Amino acid sequence: MATSRSLFRFGSRPRSAPSAQRWAAIRLFAMDVDGVLTDGSIYVSSDGAEMKRFSVLDGMGLSRLRQAGRAVAWSSGRESGATTRRATELKIPHLIQGRTDKLAALQELAARLGLSPEAICYMGDDDIDTPAISWAGIGVAPANSMPSALAAADYHPVRAAGAGAVREVCELILSPLPA
Repeated sequence: MATSRSLFRFGSRPRSAPSAQRWAAIRLFAMDVDGVLTDGSIYVSSDGAEMKRFSVLDGMGLSRLRQAGRAVAWSSGRESGATTRRATELKIPHLIQGRTDKLAALQELAARLGLSPEAICYMGDDDIDTPAISWAGIGVAPANSMPSALAAADYHPVRAAGAGAVREVCELILSPLPA
């Protein structure tokens, strides 16, 4: 599994790789949408209709996380009907759209839920996600993220964004602690 320790080329001092205990302490998994739950592509037809491709693997992981009593949040800097539709299908309880200050949005949600940063995992891929990645107890960035997000992250999934990277993080959060 890749960690930020392997990314010295981006010039920032990496944070320590999360232990099983740190993963188990996560009570909220919050994430960006485009470039995390999708491969970052947005399909727009000539009539203006928008389409996105979401991974069924990620959806199953988020459903399992929610069923295990962990909170899930999606945070997007842009409004999207496709995002709203998929969030509704997966019963994502916290959907934040049209907010580019991801850190402020995450901190507001954390306050509402009574959670400290150590109980939060945030996954993002771009510069506007970097403060939230840094603030969260565990910060995650997919391998194709912007350098600032990669440098801030504690963990980089092996699977690609939009193709199981979110599921990989869900599995880490739900993994039983070693005896």
